[in-house]
Amino acid sequence: MTIKYKTIKEIKNMISQKEISNKEIIKEVFDQIQANEHLNAFITLNKEPALKKSEDLDNNPSDLPLAGIPIAQKDLFCTKDLRTTCGSRILNNFIPPYSATVIENLENAGCISIGKTNMDEFAMGSSNETSFFGNVENPWGKNLVPGGSSGGSAAAVSAGIVPAASATDTGGSIRQPASLCGITGLKPTYGRVSRWGMIAFASSLDQAGPMARTAEDCALLLNQMCSHDEKDTTSLDDAIPNFEENLNEPLKDKKIGIVKDLDLSSLDNEVVKVYEDSLKEFEALGASLIDISLPNLSLSVPTYYVVAPAECSSNLSRFDGVKFGRRSEDPNNLEELYIKSRSEGFGDEVKRRILIGSYVLSAGYYDAYYKKAQQVRRLIKNDFDKAFSNIDVIMTPTTRGPAFEMGSKGSDPIQMYLEDLFTISANLAGLPAISIPNGNIDNKPTGIQIIGNFLDESSILNFAHMFQTSTNWHKYTPEGVKE
Repeated sequence: MTIKYKTIKEIKNMISQKEISNKEIIKEVFDQIQANEHLNAFITLNKEPALKKSEDLDNNPSDLPLAGIPIAQKDLFCTKDLRTTCGSRILNNFIPPYSATVIENLENAGCISIGKTNMDEFAMGSSNETSFFGNVENPWGKNLVPGGSSGGSAAAVSAGIVPAASATDTGGSIRQPASLCGITGLKPTYGRVSRWGMIAFASSLDQAGPMARTAEDCALLLNQMCSHDEKDTTSLDDAIPNFEENLNEPLKDKKIGIVKDLDLSSLDNEVVKVYEDSLKEFEALGASLIDISLPNLSLSVPTYYVVAPAECSSNLSRFDGVKFGRRSEDPNNLEELYIKSRSEGFGDEVKRRILIGSYVLSAGYYDAYYKKAQQVRRLIKNDFDKAFSNIDVIMTPTTRGPAFEMGSKGSDPIQMYLEDLFTISANLAGLPAISIPNGNIDNKPTGIQIIGNFLDESSILNFAHMFQTSTNWHKYTPEGVKE
């Protein structure tokens, strides 16, 4: 028996029916990691503790909801006694003394953490080409990017190495790589999942969420990831529903918002066709399409690239070579210690965003840039509030196209930033959104994005699940994966 390309639900059944032992599952996972080293999906492995936990579960079976399920953890979640690098040289040797709340919640539910996945440095990137530990390769094709920043997590799930992975989304970093790798990725409502123990990029935008093969698996994971956390002042103290409860609810009479302000003319004709075919599938399932207006949507990208760098410049100021992280050798004075430690420790993209952020927060420019961006952000949120008064969900393409080649956009940061064109607005408004596979173009997967109202993950999971019960795009697997 193998767990390759199996869902969490299928693996749980295999364990309960004694078709496979927990230790056999974990051994298979590490064999698959070794066989697919070319993907460079992992930075640090957790082999011995994972095998020990699997043996304990074989000897003392558990009824925990996710008992024995192997999961990969994005390398910006602090993990006690396990290296956490954030894909950066400056944290190359950082071993946290505690675990993030997300990690604790998943492990307390029975998950077995396999290791830490590769990512764009400090989650800054849309292609997983900014990591100090090298590029991650998309399992769907040699030299194709997996998307970012959660590219390692997406590649590990897409290749069938693990059935699920944790990830984070600041401007699309769960949904965009999920789309490019042909898997399902969910960004919850801001505050739904604790950020305590996540190494911050942009504190008002960062949100943790699950990656898996199906919407049903994402619901299973989200049930365990969510919790009110007093250690996180942005954590919502709100009732947490059972996200599996409404998965099979019929879509009859439900309304999908189609953004008439969205300019699809710049997209490839094939991308538009796949998107429109998906909308027809939802109509066949009983939903109706309603035109809506989000007049400030076009301002999402410039707004994000003022707010996010501003917050990142503040958050990353703690990495100074003094308290923790990499320290430059033999500085002549304290100022030189700061300068050399940061110059040597941070990559080019991180430096670029720190400089932009410092500029927009500086005296004389704060009102013109940062304050104005926050005002526009409120207008974007107001547009969504008005639209959701008459609809259940909003749908857009997830990305501008399928996976692109490594190095093809690195010389033009603006083109790379535009890769998050369709995803950024949900982060600015704090709304939940999911990407699910909806087609293939030249044997490369594409995704459709479903955005929900505040705290309404149940609706987007319902739409996503019903689509996956009537289509097979989520069952497609890449050919370049080693057995």
